Amino acid sequence: MSQKEKGYIQVYTGNGKGKTTAALGLALRALGYGYRTYIGQFLKGQFYGELEAIKRLSPYIVIEQFGRKGFIHVTENPDEEDIRRAREGLEKCRKAMLSNKYKIIILDEINVAIYFNLLTEKEVLDFINQKPEEVELVLTGRYAPESIIERADLVTEMKEIKHYYQKGVKARKGFEK
Repeated sequence: MSQKEKGYIQVYTGNGKGKTTAALGLALRALGYGYRTYIGQFLKGQFYGELEAIKRLSPYIVIEQFGRKGFIHVTENPDEEDIRRAREGLEKCRKAMLSNKYKIIILDEINVAIYFNLLTEKEVLDFINQKPEEVELVLTGRYAPESIIERADLVTEMKEIKHYYQKGVKARKGFEK
């Protein structure tokens, strides 16, 4: 398999804005070449603008959310329902990855799911190890564990330099949600 046909493992992490946006941009670029993308969103269960936009791009880009409505607040022990949703979501992503339908699989916020103990590093590394050679795999979210970074072929860290949230600006439709 040539380097142009091989699928690589990409990680978008860091505390800056733009990790999911970068992954969606990759899906959009790939669509221009007729490639299909499957996006599994961990922790997210609320409405985001990309959900509506992606409906218009179906069946080329498919997106599913595995989180509950609202935000997950984890302090010590995650809720069993959140763990169940994350594990079921990872299994749906695995089926999509092994289906031969998609060139790109995006695990959105998977790093945060590991950080909050909804999934283990081992579960995600086992998933990575099942990646077919031609599939591009993208893992997003803050707190990427060192084991995932080591396994990746490309790692981009989004670093916040300045953000209008610090001035009290809330998430805006079409820009942050």
